[in-house]
Amino acid sequence: MKLTQRISALALALLAAGALQAQKPAATPSPAPGAAGGKDKDQAANEQTIDQILQGEEDVLSGEGYSYDPAGRRDPFVSLLARTQNKQSTEPRPEGVPGLLIDEIDIQGIFQLKGRMFAQVQTSNKEKSYLIQEGDHLYDGEVVSISQNEVVFKQVVNDPSVIKPFREVVKKLNPEP
Repeated sequence: MKLTQRISALALALLAAGALQAQKPAATPSPAPGAAGGKDKDQAANEQTIDQILQGEEDVLSGEGYSYDPAGRRDPFVSLLARTQNKQSTEPRPEGVPGLLIDEIDIQGIFQLKGRMFAQVQTSNKEKSYLIQEGDHLYDGEVVSISQNEVVFKQVVNDPSVIKPFREVVKKLNPEP
C-alpha cells in the first residue's frame, strides 16, 4: 500500500513539473550588441543590485552601516559573562540624592520626625551628607524602607544572567566588623 502511495506521489510530481514546463514562455532573444548600449534591462538591474550590495558591505566594513536594535532583547554579541557597565560611564550623574549610587553610601544616622523615618547617609568619599526617606529615588535604585537600625534599598541590576532585574540591599546603621 505504501508503495502505491509513493508511486502516485511521484507521478503527481512529474505531472506538475511537466505542467510548469509547458507554462513557461518562450525565451526572448537578447537584443543585438549594438542595441541599447549592449545591455538589456535585466542585466542593468542585476548590476545595480550588485553595486548596492557592494556599497552596503563597504559601509559595514567602515563601521557606518551596522547598527543593532535590540528591541528589548539582549545583544547576542555581548558576552553573558562580562558585567555590563554602569550608567555612570555613559552619562553624567545628577547632583544630590538622585545622583547617589547605593554601593557608595554609608548610613550615619536614622531618626523619626513627625511620624516619618529619615536616614542620614554620607558618600564614601566623605565629602557630603544627605537625608533620605522612603520612596526617594537614587541613581541605581530607590529607598524601600527605613527602620530603627537599617535602610532597605531596591537596586536595579542590569545583568542578563540574573532572573530578577533588581536586588534588595540592606545597609545597617551599626554594621558588625
